[in-house]
Amino acid sequence: MRIGTRSSAMALAQTDDIAAAYRAAHDDAAIEIVRFSPRGDRDQVSKLDTHGGKGGAFVAEIRDAMREARLDAAMHSLKDMPGDEETPGLVIGAYMKREGVEDALVLRKGATYEAFRDAGGDGFKIGTNSVRRKALLRRLYPKAEVIHFRGAADTRIKKLDERAMQRLPDGGEVGPADALIMARCGLERVGLAHRIAHVFSPDELAPAAGQGIVAVECRAGDFELLEKLSAIDDGDARVSALAERELLWVLNGHCNAPIAGYGQRDGDGLSLYGAVMSEDGGEMIEVRREGAADRPRELGRAVGLALLEKGAGRLIEMTRPA
Repeated sequence: MRIGTRSSAMALAQTDDIAAAYRAAHDDAAIEIVRFSPRGDRDQVSKLDTHGGKGGAFVAEIRDAMREARLDAAMHSLKDMPGDEETPGLVIGAYMKREGVEDALVLRKGATYEAFRDAGGDGFKIGTNSVRRKALLRRLYPKAEVIHFRGAADTRIKKLDERAMQRLPDGGEVGPADALIMARCGLERVGLAHRIAHVFSPDELAPAAGQGIVAVECRAGDFELLEKLSAIDDGDARVSALAERELLWVLNGHCNAPIAGYGQRDGDGLSLYGAVMSEDGGEMIEVRREGAADRPRELGRAVGLALLEKGAGRLIEMTRPA
């Protein structure tokens, strides 16, 4: 199997885990890992919507290679895959076991969590590229300044420690940052867990749909590979992912829309939390519902429609690029 992946340390570590699971399930099957540097990795400055959102920035070029049969499969972080569209000719063949969904606070060297907490973020510049995190941080720490900050995990932390300015899409600069918000599981995966100053609960910083789940995508007509990938598919991750992605599809969101979605399976049951925020965090609409684990899309649809009934569509349109 030839599997494509981004060239970042985090993506390569995730792909190594897929390869190990696949080999264990299929008698040491041969796997070739093919590295890509998609537009979103080559351009560490522009906002993602200039590349067509996360899908265009991180997924599109690898998908093209699959369609052209240069790859058999591809590894994606599920939260980077557009959830509001169908992908002709491609299908997710396996969802890997979900890792922690929590976001974590990373502080520059010399800063302490106690000082950050006691100040309520006042005087701190917090870096992130996620519109969801920006909106939630503005609610949680209204006295802090939330600034645009992009890059691979190790690169971002290096810039943080060096007190480097961050280039902005308009050519200006911002910073230096005093703190970053990053995915806990990603920091752990690349050996940077020691930099975590605080872990936020999902109630404090609601996760993105698909956060913590790695997906293996392949061609829809490759039935032999689909059967083999089923051996490494995690059922709990699959039902949560299907509910969360149905939620995104119903909301018809976009890369600038601050949307959260988090499904949790409990035996035969499944709960789903969904939220839509204004970009400044001033408004937030939330819905939580429970349903049957064997009907995840039905639950995702119900939560999405309930959010729209409460006015989520207006918040999404307010953040849609002109």
